[in-house]
Amino acid sequence: MRTTTRMHLAVAGAAALVCGAAALPASAAQPTEPPAPAGLERFTSQHLDWRGCALGPDDTTGQELDAAGARCADLTVPLDYADPEGRTLTVALSRLPASDEEGRVGPLLLNNGGPGGPSLEMPLTVGKAMGEVASAYDLIGMDPRFVGRSTPLDCGWDVGSGVFSAGPDRASFQGAVALQRDLAQRCERTNGEVLPYVTTRNTARDMDLVRTVLGAERISYLGYSYGSYLGQVYTQMFPGRIERMVLDGVLDPARYTQTLLADSGPANERALRAWASWAAARDDTYGLGDSREKVLATVERILREADEEPLRIGDFRLDARYAPVVFFMGLGSDLDENRDALAGFVRTMARAADREPDVRPDALLTEVLTFLTTKDGSEQGSVQMAILCGDIAERRGVASYWKAIQKSRATTPFAGPLVNNVSACEFWDSPVEAPTVVDNDVPALLVNATGDTRTAYSGARQVREQWSSSRLVTVKAGQHGVFGEYGNACADGQVNAYLATGELPGRDVTCRS
Repeated sequence: MRTTTRMHLAVAGAAALVCGAAALPASAAQPTEPPAPAGLERFTSQHLDWRGCALGPDDTTGQELDAAGARCADLTVPLDYADPEGRTLTVALSRLPASDEEGRVGPLLLNNGGPGGPSLEMPLTVGKAMGEVASAYDLIGMDPRFVGRSTPLDCGWDVGSGVFSAGPDRASFQGAVALQRDLAQRCERTNGEVLPYVTTRNTARDMDLVRTVLGAERISYLGYSYGSYLGQVYTQMFPGRIERMVLDGVLDPARYTQTLLADSGPANERALRAWASWAAARDDTYGLGDSREKVLATVERILREADEEPLRIGDFRLDARYAPVVFFMGLGSDLDENRDALAGFVRTMARAADREPDVRPDALLTEVLTFLTTKDGSEQGSVQMAILCGDIAERRGVASYWKAIQKSRATTPFAGPLVNNVSACEFWDSPVEAPTVVDNDVPALLVNATGDTRTAYSGARQVREQWSSSRLVTVKAGQHGVFGEYGNACADGQVNAYLATGELPGRDVTCRS
């Protein structure tokens, strides 16, 4: 999962990515969208009211969009595409128009992942990464249904993330089960009428409605992380409507399940050890230990103390469920600035583990803990889990998660209890539509880092194998989300060359960090 901080509140990186069961057999596939029911004309013929993006003096994102020349609008979409006369929603859009009319390619739709990641501001960040190439595109940010400025969904949770650790033992796991059951029940009580329509397939339909209303025969698309899955679903449902496609941090659609982070366990263990070595080399700065082993011992002590009694950090109480998530969030990138931020978090948590009085979080840790452990993060966490469960909820039996967790402890003692943990999807109603089976071949540019701790590199390899017309740009790094985020000139150049010309490289490309 992703969030707007490039520490990737893996929170977002977390609930969004869970790996597991194999794809449905081909007989269950839904290769294309069936003919639209009568009544969609009022949606396809609507005219967008493009206006300023800022909603008020405190709306920094809106002000930045306005300053860049972007405009915003609300698209009306049906809650249920099979019942276009029923309830409607709004989907928030932003547009930074092409400045090169002669070389104009058309709309480039953008998705920041999640699921449930707001994407309205993406024309700013992606436009910067594209440089002059951006002039050929109308950059379209879209907050998916129930996300960001679109019609909201909030289950009234007391926490912000439905992704957390099972803890060290059977008792803590049972506590996780109880919490996940409660999160699912709250969503059913508060939003039961709309939950069946909070799905990737409906977001893909919204995307195609955007295409229609913009008057484009085809759209280009750039999606990160979960956004890679959304892009794959779109190509399956609406074949022939993609001009150019870039998927960054690639999910294997066959591994899109309610434990979709499970494949990331080994990468997170490696990332934790690499960070520990980095911190040990800077012991004069951080004081966490002058060897990798000592730093890891500090981590283990923090997690052990959090289990015995929640860590007191300012007004927050950080227990064994969410303390591992703080580490997980900090392992989304091996850039020094992100490693430094994690080291700062660990210093604070180590003091709290020593039971020092009056331990206070800095501004960034305050933001993280507020999101994770209070109701302030409820809206983002709710919609993230609603999308995932609305797509693939399956009753596996609680015991199956415990078995997977126990098996994982030998090789992934830190990450295993988190990435294999039970989710709210275990207690969710079955999806209205079967998951989309992606069995096509699309000439797309795929981008993935070998040490990605959210979307395992194996997923990109699998999609590359299935999409034989595609090409894969591999970056030798520990990073989730590469283009415009990691500063790798090789990878950024490959993406921009493709977006500029529409021509894929002749073969797969490997870039060094």
